[in-house]
Amino acid sequence: SSRKKRSEEDRDSQWEKKGSWSECSRTCGKKASYSLRRCLSRKKVAEWRNKKNRTCSNVDCPPEAGDFRAQQCSAHNDVKYQGQLYEWLPVSNDPDNPCSLKCQARGTALVVELAPKVLDGTRCYTESLDMCISGLCQIVGCDHQLGSAAKEDNCGVCNGDGSTCRLVRGQYKSQLSASKLDDTVVAIPYGSRQIRLVLKGPDHLYLETKTLQGVKSENSLSITGSFLVENSSIDFQKFPDKEILRMSGPLTADFTVKIHYSGAADSSVQFIFYQPIIHRWRETDFFPCSASCGGGYQLTSAECFDLRSNRVVADQYCHYYPENIKPKPKLQECNLDPCPASDGYKQIMPYDLYHPLPRWESTPWTACSSSCGGGIQSRSVSCVEEDIQGHISPVEEWKCMYTPKMPVVQPCNIFDCPKWLAQEWSPCTVTCGQGLRYRVVLCIDHRGMHTGGCSTKTKPHIKEECVVPTPCYKPKEKLPVEAKLPWYKQAQELEEGTAISEEPSFIPEAWSTCSVTCGVGSQMRLVKCQVLLSFSQSVADLPIDECEGPKPVSQRACYSGPCSGEATEYTPEETQLLYGSLQEVDELYDWEYEGFTECSESCGGGVQEAVVTCLNKQTREIADETLCVSSRRPPQLLKSCSLDPCPPR
Repeated sequence: SSRKKRSEEDRDSQWEKKGSWSECSRTCGKKASYSLRRCLSRKKVAEWRNKKNRTCSNVDCPPEAGDFRAQQCSAHNDVKYQGQLYEWLPVSNDPDNPCSLKCQARGTALVVELAPKVLDGTRCYTESLDMCISGLCQIVGCDHQLGSAAKEDNCGVCNGDGSTCRLVRGQYKSQLSASKLDDTVVAIPYGSRQIRLVLKGPDHLYLETKTLQGVKSENSLSITGSFLVENSSIDFQKFPDKEILRMSGPLTADFTVKIHYSGAADSSVQFIFYQPIIHRWRETDFFPCSASCGGGYQLTSAECFDLRSNRVVADQYCHYYPENIKPKPKLQECNLDPCPASDGYKQIMPYDLYHPLPRWESTPWTACSSSCGGGIQSRSVSCVEEDIQGHISPVEEWKCMYTPKMPVVQPCNIFDCPKWLAQEWSPCTVTCGQGLRYRVVLCIDHRGMHTGGCSTKTKPHIKEECVVPTPCYKPKEKLPVEAKLPWYKQAQELEEGTAISEEPSFIPEAWSTCSVTCGVGSQMRLVKCQVLLSFSQSVADLPIDECEGPKPVSQRACYSGPCSGEATEYTPEETQLLYGSLQEVDELYDWEYEGFTECSESCGGGVQEAVVTCLNKQTREIADETLCVSSRRPPQLLKSCSLDPCPPR
């Protein structure tokens, strides 16, 4: 009976026509308006109301307008609270009730709820588009529609697939230099998002900017805080041994992050950001028809378009991004009307029944313009046509546009050139007064391997004087004391290694064992002139005169410790032969490198550490480390290993 009564009431009731939308709750920013309609009944008018909300106002607020929640708090500044006036600041991101108006009195810990609900259109949270309506937090998508689940991708595109930007991440390591006060860490282009940099060490970050109009400026980042640089919001935190820089973006200028050296120690900077892809393919209109009558075909192509300058650029700019996939040409028939008889009409059959379609042909790639550090190779590409007899002739390029044109330029040898890498300094050779200290300086290639090819002009020095502040109680040496033989000899041998390259170079083999088991003897090695054949990746021997530069020595003196009953004194000639400029004879025990530990990783790049042992130099047996002088222990030596990429999961 109740169901029947209800159905009768429904027949007698109907919704009033929907009312017009109310004025927007704010004149700028994404805010809300509402519409009401009543339920009309014969028995009772306006039994209940149906209220609908929507977002409104597509005009962004100017920067000087300030925060909407802050404006609502400041409206209470001229109203006394408990008999006293306060300047009220907003309290945002309340997890329990984000839509109440909570404010804090400036300079105090006093937090008060000045209104049970904020004005409609106020954001629930500072980092969200969700807005408060009638005191409740309503979901707002990136399309600014209430109840929408639309979200921005990492590129800032609403409901995007992430294809309009690319993730850039890397690490910068500073190397102290007396002639260099600062260096560039990374260039972050206009439009980049979600930027984060972390500096660890004593050095300091600063910014250089350049707008699209070419205006340059600099920011020293001297204090912790949040501020605007070229209308881009920046959050900077400064700690004694660390600095953190965040920029949500999108950047409104090109930013260059630089580092200022303090000279105390090395620093490292890790960075990550999403860089917009500013060059994208754009499909062209159809090219002219291949025939004026009787049926032909026409195609579209694709051109590389610069989104910043709004102009067409060379295709190689779009090829730079692997994410950019060039659209395939579209093919359509055209001019299908028969040719007039007066024009000598004859039936035109489909183009590819009698001979192949026009095709692209290319010349071989030229040699790379640079052996490392990035070069360019080029070739010529032309559209050709083959007739029934097999004769090939060049034709207009548009005839081949049904397939992508092969690139005419490509990068090559993009790996970094070898560079010097200096290891840590050894301890000073004396315990008081003036001495010397040493370090190993290696030429490292882009894979982190010990190689050759570094410029001798830029090589850091391997020896320098050092002063121990402890006073000496014996006459000072006229010259600084040189390092003991084994350590100095190993430092030299590590530097002598040379990698085979595409240029003919001298390649020395390993030294033979010493010709005697005690006393002074000699060692021999074979020195070849070799070259790397890049095509077959094989090594070829060349005549010695094909290699330029000084040939490494193939014979040298060696010392295997004192013979039994033999004094350890030598004539000046023997000392000079054995040690060169070294002034002292080794003690019985000393440190030496003995191979490397296992690689820390099986793939993807790992590290091996040189094993340092204390050796009896007469017997070559490992001795207790307490028998060697701890201050002369050589520095830690690392090398890369397992550089092949890991297999897919």
